[in-house]
Amino acid sequence: MTRLGRTIVVEPQGELRTVDTSAAVALTGRLLHAGPAVRAAARTEVLAAPQRMMPPVLFALSASLVAEDAMADAAAWFYAAQVRARFDAVRCTDPTAASALAVLRDRYGEPVNRWAFADPARVRRAAVRGVAWDRTAPHDYDHRWIALHGMGAFTGPGTGVSIPREEWAPAAARVRAEYLAGLRAVLAEQFGR
Repeated sequence: MTRLGRTIVVEPQGELRTVDTSAAVALTGRLLHAGPAVRAAARTEVLAAPQRMMPPVLFALSASLVAEDAMADAAAWFYAAQVRARFDAVRCTDPTAASALAVLRDRYGEPVNRWAFADPARVRRAAVRGVAWDRTAPHDYDHRWIALHGMGAFTGPGTGVSIPREEWAPAAARVRAEYLAGLRAVLAEQFGR
């Protein structure tokens, strides 16, 4: 039995050994830093190549923009991050890894959703903008980051963590379509539209 607060490091096996999240962790720390100048420099770095960022970095970008009261941009990046993280979860063969989505949504979503859902047109614009960016921007990051959050990272061999590459494009299209359909359903429920 471990004491509360004690960290136990588990070394990933197989191909998961090659997943490096250290740059994303460092960048996230700078995006969430207390100092405005540090946050601004990190935002500039992310926005120079957002397609290269793992979704957790895009979630942190959203929080950094919230801190600057740039709510329209914060919402668009939050929704883009959600779509990318959902796609990564779909690509991952370990269904338990999808639990990372709820953690990220709970950590970053409240201020964005409070602002966006104050007006149905506002949330629709932000979500459509985020999904449109995802559709056109390459996914130039290691999508296997999410596999590190599943039980397979602790108990499995660390191999075969992704569905075959030829299934990615249809999966991405399906994730985007389901995301927008879900948004329409929520808007209909909350606003009758």
